Amino acid sequence: MYRSLYRHLLSRMDAEWIHGVALSSLAAAGAFPLSRALLQRLFAPYADSSLRVQAFGLRFAHPLGLAAGFDKDGTALRGLAALGFSFIEVGTVTPQPQAGNPKPRLFRLLEDRALINRLGFPSSGMVQVAHNLRWRPATPIAISLGKNKETPLGAALRDYRAVLEHLYAYGDLFVVNVSSPNTPELRRLQSDAYLNDLLAGLRQSVDAQPVAKPLLLKIAPDLSLDEIEVICALALQNGISGIIATNTMLERPPNLRSVAARESGGLSGAPLRDRSTAIVQYIHRVTEGKLPVIGVGGVFSGADLWAKLCAGATLVQAYTGFVYEGLAFVKRALRELKQIMAAEGVRNLNEIIGKTD
Repeated sequence: MYRSLYRHLLSRMDAEWIHGVALSSLAAAGAFPLSRALLQRLFAPYADSSLRVQAFGLRFAHPLGLAAGFDKDGTALRGLAALGFSFIEVGTVTPQPQAGNPKPRLFRLLEDRALINRLGFPSSGMVQVAHNLRWRPATPIAISLGKNKETPLGAALRDYRAVLEHLYAYGDLFVVNVSSPNTPELRRLQSDAYLNDLLAGLRQSVDAQPVAKPLLLKIAPDLSLDEIEVICALALQNGISGIIATNTMLERPPNLRSVAARESGGLSGAPLRDRSTAIVQYIHRVTEGKLPVIGVGGVFSGADLWAKLCAGATLVQAYTGFVYEGLAFVKRALRELKQIMAAEGVRNLNEIIGKTD
């Protein structure tokens, strides 16, 4: 029913406006115990010990979390947690509030089951996000760190460090986002000319805290394998806890059918699926499993979850799949994953991580 409603009604409305309505609705529903309980009863998956994951020193009810970008300011976390996500990534958060790029900046590619965004880190800023996170759920929360648009690359560490330190008490994991295609020159931070100093500086900030927390790095899908290998080496050298693979894609596959494919920005959804899975597999292989990977890109179903896990992902995230599949997305995807596990004779997820590597 949701898929039909989305295709025939919701998709006719401005994509960013309807996203705002959905986020506000989830925030309102999450604010009250009765409505949260109703969301959980209708949409959250049942607890299943065979799906549990232990990673980064944390326990996750299952492998499927919500990627950054859906709730940039952490306003709807209790509602999103009630839908059953095992972890939620907030952000990307910048030190100072910024509006992001001019609208329109979010586009649906219905025929391709994809989105294009060129949002450019719209953020209410770290002070407001800290205020919002005072009402966070028990579900593990990751926080995506970013820099303000006007901050030069040479001063980027200052911005990332400011957000990390200001929000340290509120997050369980922290993600260094140097891979968004929508902030000018940001992806240059993935090069060894900048990345080593950035990671080393952030590692120092984490080490100065009374409690150590995981620090992850999110990379682009447009990198070459040689570039990815260098990044993995720098991550291991600087004690980074894991890699999130991948962010959105600048490349446009030739088989895209939607008119909106001509829009500039980062492409997410089904066209990114195979690329991101291949990168997950490569990272798992080149690091010999020493650098845990969170796989993200084109996750719509239990089969997509299975593919990412078999490629070497320890956890998986979704965004576009959630937008297209609706409130029952987590429950449906995990049910499908369980069916595949049963058919393959798999008792728990540790048996399959990296199986196809």
